[in-house]
Amino acid sequence: MKKSGIVMMLLVSVLMAMGAAAVAKNWLEDRMVGREAMASESAVVVASMRIPFGQTVQASDLTLLELPPHAIPSGGFHEIDQVVGRVASQTIYPGEILLRERVVEHLGGSALAAVLDPGMRAITVRVDDVVGVAGFLLPGNKVDVVSSTRQGNHRNVHSETILRDIKVLAVDQVATPERDSPMIVRAVTLEVTPSQAERLVRATQEGRVQLTLRNPLDAEPPEEQLAMAEPEPEPEVAQAPPPPAQPAPRRPRNMNVTVIRGTSSSTTTVRD
Repeated sequence: MKKSGIVMMLLVSVLMAMGAAAVAKNWLEDRMVGREAMASESAVVVASMRIPFGQTVQASDLTLLELPPHAIPSGGFHEIDQVVGRVASQTIYPGEILLRERVVEHLGGSALAAVLDPGMRAITVRVDDVVGVAGFLLPGNKVDVVSSTRQGNHRNVHSETILRDIKVLAVDQVATPERDSPMIVRAVTLEVTPSQAERLVRATQEGRVQLTLRNPLDAEPPEEQLAMAEPEPEPEVAQAPPPPAQPAPRRPRNMNVTVIRGTSSSTTTVRD
């Protein structure tokens, strides 16, 4: 074999060896990066089962899940003890990462007080099968409150929507929406501001209140909906001025003139 062929074979062997070394190096680097990523994962608390709205969270409802740091949302918990004893402000589903906005601290009293937003109040309204929307109300629904009062005689009834987009906190003594069929209730607890609570109490004393169920996907502002529902006043039609009054025809008047001459008198009729 010629020397040039031997040199060519050596060069090819060296190039193949260098390529194999590069492939092995890349493979080792990928494995090291994967191990470093696994080592940098953090634990985050997730729900192992459904946690209804208003329920106190127990350790049996939770589990830990290992995720990369960039996959963990802000506000998450890294230890189960940080969540136990809090109250779910919304329904939490299995596998959902628990966030501080969805589980609020329970500082004592009823669990319902813990799910109230800051500045809000809970007020209970007595209802029946009609006022309670035939039992279809559930905690978490939104309703409008309509007030009706009688004015003057009993036939004149005035109705007005006094509160809009009000959140239902509980029906009777149930604060969870887990229910399979309608149920006639006797009381509904609503979340309102202090001024709304005063207006609601005044309406219940002056007349009756009715709850109307809202569509949860209704995104229009309540004020616009109310304006659309109210009929527009009919335009006033300008009335023509009344014709001028015709003067009454003058009726002729007769005047009697009496003429006295000495001991005699005579009467003469004079027309005007």
